[in-house]
Amino acid sequence: MAAMAAMAAGGGDFSDLREIKKQLLSVAERSRERGLQHSGKWAAELAFALEPLPLSELPPPPVLTEEDARDLDAYTLAKSYFDLKEYDRAAYFLQGCKSQKAYFLYMYSRYLSGEKKKDDETVDSLGPLEKGQVKNEALRELRVELSKKHKAQELDGFGLYLYGVVLRKLDLVKEAIDVFVEAAHVLPLHWGAWLELCNLITDKEMSMKPELSYLAHNLCEIDKYRVETCCVIGNYYSLRSQHEKAALYFQRALKLNPRYLGAWTLMGHEYMEMKNTSAAIQAYRHAIEVNKRDYRAWYGLGQTYEILKMPFYCLYYYRRAHQLRPNDSRMLVALGECYEKLNQLVEAKKCYWRAYAVGDVEKMALVKLAKLHEQLNESEQAAQCYIKYIQDIYSCGEVVEHLEVSTAFRYLAQYYFKCKLWDEASACAQKCCAFNDTREEGKALLRQILQLRNQGETSSTDVAAPFFLPASLSATNTPTRRVSPLNLSSVTP
Repeated sequence: MAAMAAMAAGGGDFSDLREIKKQLLSVAERSRERGLQHSGKWAAELAFALEPLPLSELPPPPVLTEEDARDLDAYTLAKSYFDLKEYDRAAYFLQGCKSQKAYFLYMYSRYLSGEKKKDDETVDSLGPLEKGQVKNEALRELRVELSKKHKAQELDGFGLYLYGVVLRKLDLVKEAIDVFVEAAHVLPLHWGAWLELCNLITDKEMSMKPELSYLAHNLCEIDKYRVETCCVIGNYYSLRSQHEKAALYFQRALKLNPRYLGAWTLMGHEYMEMKNTSAAIQAYRHAIEVNKRDYRAWYGLGQTYEILKMPFYCLYYYRRAHQLRPNDSRMLVALGECYEKLNQLVEAKKCYWRAYAVGDVEKMALVKLAKLHEQLNESEQAAQCYIKYIQDIYSCGEVVEHLEVSTAFRYLAQYYFKCKLWDEASACAQKCCAFNDTREEGKALLRQILQLRNQGETSSTDVAAPFFLPASLSATNTPTRRVSPLNLSSVTP
């Protein structure tokens, strides 16, 4: 949206509605040729909303290049297989094609074939580790091939979009965002790239508030009685924490179109912010009536019932959200918390570990798993989780202002102290002194260590036990691998 607003500010072709319509018609046709039906539908709907073009201004049919002509027979046959969802057959006949259109369909067929096979193999989303949680070999191959094309600047807007989708599937979020932004600049009216960016950019600072404000003002001038305009204004007020105004504009959007899914879900979020749980539940339920596959509405219902302290209801709704988004760590962490409240600790451990395995967005899964082990007096497993957590946090290269970092150092200091590993205990205690909430405990532990050493206690650093992943996690189909002892020399709060 921000990029679209910037382009609107720059003028050019976007100031001419006729030119926009020509481009929309072109994108709609090109999207359909590549099997991107939803993007084609979106462009066609926008084009339909604009005034019809006179015959003299209708866009000419696309000119076939030599590569298009050579690939025409293979493309026509492959597209017929693609439309019937026979993706492997489509990819087979497109091998060696050089035209942009045929090459995209070839790579897209391979991608969809891999996704279809993965879905067919998934039996129980809460059973063994999902196939999607293991890095897919087919996706890796696609990434390597598309990366070469990208470096050679041989990908058009649709190719960049597919490259971004592959990166997102491999949990390479930062790289995916960069590629989707590039795709949106190359082909601004392709809806798919914008939709992916909406799902990836979750931080408020990444929503670019000034640009959203500019877009809202411009949409009001164009047509303030459109559903899209009301939703943009609602989002703007939501970012400003004016939740009552945001809910009002989402209500206006629903008066214009009661089946507009996004407005129901967003209005539920605003009611949640206002602590109006009954209204939030009603809004989320309306969203599910419109589309039962809206994971955000299921997740919102889970959060609402969590506030109402009804864990069995939470569990049901979080499970539904997880089934729709099996590799979303937020759903898994929420599930783990529910299982923990219901004292189903084995299931809670599985959920926290899987949340970490799929790429923990909020970086809380390992801490929650460690605390669960700590609660069960499984000290070695808790220490291993805290070690891995600290290593992951500091490997990001960010300034850490995380409360749980001090918690991890405090536990490890005490753990090493009990194991009579004075050097490690002393190092962790010194790190505790860098945090306000653990400073006094760290100083007290350092005094104890010094006193014991002065009394002649010997260091047993040389006989420190090796660290392995907990056996309880190994039983959930997670690979057993050695975790190196914590290297504190490079960790500076």
